[in-house]
Amino acid sequence: MTDLAPPLGRRLRWTFTDGLTLVGRELGRLRHDPGELVAALIFPAVMVVLFGYVFGSAIQVPDGGDYREYLMPGLFAMVTFAAVMGVMTRMATDASRGVMDRFRSMPMARLAVPFGQTGADLLTGLLMLAIMVGAGLLVGWQPHRGLILTAQAFLLMIVLRYALSWAGVYVGLAVKNDQVADAMVPLFLPFTMLSNAFVPTGGMPGWLRFLADWNPVSALTAAARELFGNPGAPSGNVAWPLAHPVTAVLLWSAALLVIFVPLSLRAYMRRGR
Repeated sequence: MTDLAPPLGRRLRWTFTDGLTLVGRELGRLRHDPGELVAALIFPAVMVVLFGYVFGSAIQVPDGGDYREYLMPGLFAMVTFAAVMGVMTRMATDASRGVMDRFRSMPMARLAVPFGQTGADLLTGLLMLAIMVGAGLLVGWQPHRGLILTAQAFLLMIVLRYALSWAGVYVGLAVKNDQVADAMVPLFLPFTMLSNAFVPTGGMPGWLRFLADWNPVSALTAAARELFGNPGAPSGNVAWPLAHPVTAVLLWSAALLVIFVPLSLRAYMRRGR
C-alpha cells in the first residue's frame, strides 16, 4: 500500500506556517479588543509603583541597597509567570466557544493551534517586559553588569515564559470552560508571592522557606538579580536553586517543555474527538 502521508519536513513546515497565521490571528484579536491589551500593558507599570513605593518603605533589603532595585527582578519574574494565566484563559475560551471546532474543519495543521497560542503569548510577553523595563528605569532601577549579562537575564525570562505557556495550553484544554479558567486565575497569585520576589525568604518558617526556595519564581528572580547585579543576589548557605539560579531556570524550562508539550498536543487532539 502506498503511504500517502506527506513527509515529516513538509508537515513541520505546514504546522509552522499555519502556526504563524494563528499568531497573527491572536495579535489581531488584541487589536480589536484594545481594553485587554491596555490592561495587560498597564499592569506591569502599576506593579512597579504599588510594590516599589507603597510596600518598599517598610521592607529592608538584605545587606542594604535600594528596594526598587531589589524588587524589579522579582516583578520581571512575576510577569513571566503570567504566561500560564493568559494562555490558559484563551485556550479555554476558544475551546468552549467552538473556535477550535471551526479550526479543525479547515485545511490547516491541527497542531498549529497550540503553537500559535504559545507564539502569540511570547510576543505579548516581550511587550510587557519592555513596558516594565521602562517603568523600572523611571523609578531608579538599572542593570549594572553590562549588556551581555543583561541580555542573558531577559533571554532566561523569555525561555521560561515560553515553557510556561505550554503549561497554560494544557490547563486551558483540561478545564471545562472559560468560566472555570477565569476562576482559577487568582490561584496563581499565591504561587508567585511565595518566593523571594518581594521579601527575603530567610525570615520564613522552615517549611515555608523550603517551598519558597524551590519555587521556580525564586530561581528566576535570583538569576535576574545575579545577572543584573542588583541587591539580593544569593550568598552563603542557600538552597540549590538559589545557589545555581541560571542552571535551575534552564532545568525548570526543559522540564516544563518535556512534560507539557506532549500533554498539550495529546489533549488538543483528544478534544476534537
